[in-house]
Amino acid sequence: MTVSTHSGRPRSRGLLASAALLVTAAMALVPASPAAAHHGWDGFETNDLVYIAGTVSSEGIWGDPHSLFDVTLDAQLPASTPDLPIPEDLSGPEDSIRVEAALAYDGPHDELEIIIAPPWWSSSNGLNRELEVGERFQGVGYINSTDDGLFRPVAFWYGDDNAPVNQVIGNTLPVRAPLPGAAQASDEPADVPSTVEDPVEMAPPAQGANAAADSGSEAWVVWAVFAAVVVAAAAGSVFYVRHRTRQDERDQDA
Repeated sequence: MTVSTHSGRPRSRGLLASAALLVTAAMALVPASPAAAHHGWDGFETNDLVYIAGTVSSEGIWGDPHSLFDVTLDAQLPASTPDLPIPEDLSGPEDSIRVEAALAYDGPHDELEIIIAPPWWSSSNGLNRELEVGERFQGVGYINSTDDGLFRPVAFWYGDDNAPVNQVIGNTLPVRAPLPGAAQASDEPADVPSTVEDPVEMAPPAQGANAAADSGSEAWVVWAVFAAVVVAAAAGSVFYVRHRTRQDERDQDA
């Protein structure tokens, strides 16, 4: 009986160690899975740029993967985007003209939930703090496809001095949609997708002009190495359990 009890312990410990390893690996891999649809631009009406204006009405949530807060809209909005400083990355004529031509929001809500990039991105593009309740907010962006109370800006302006904040990576809108109320030029596609990425799907940028691309490549390498280590560790655990089981059986036979 003593031999049997002793021989069962290494096997049990080995099985528990293997299970713990696999559970830990699965939990670690969860953040690497694709983000939910609302994290990307695909979940928004990117063919319709909308202008909103109002005041921040909640303290919000500031952090990864996105910052969220509410804005109570002005009772009266201008017909389209007023004269505001365009963020430098969107100052090209193909994009700035679309931002400036965005029609004012005419939806059913007096208050909208605003979703923006995480602080590490916004802080390097014009906003280095949390917005305060009662602070002026203006934005041009998109209404969510399934939640018409959710607004995501491509650019926004805050405070009395209308400080501009870029919310896209690169220098182009997610989609260069046709201008409102204007026929599309014959030599320009009606809907031109861009290569703009979602800031939440990138690691905080390192220094240098190609930091965003480099960080993305490095992330793939890190996860590939991690996956290889997990597979090797799992295989080693299985081998260990089988080896100890056979050894215990030999000891019992002896």
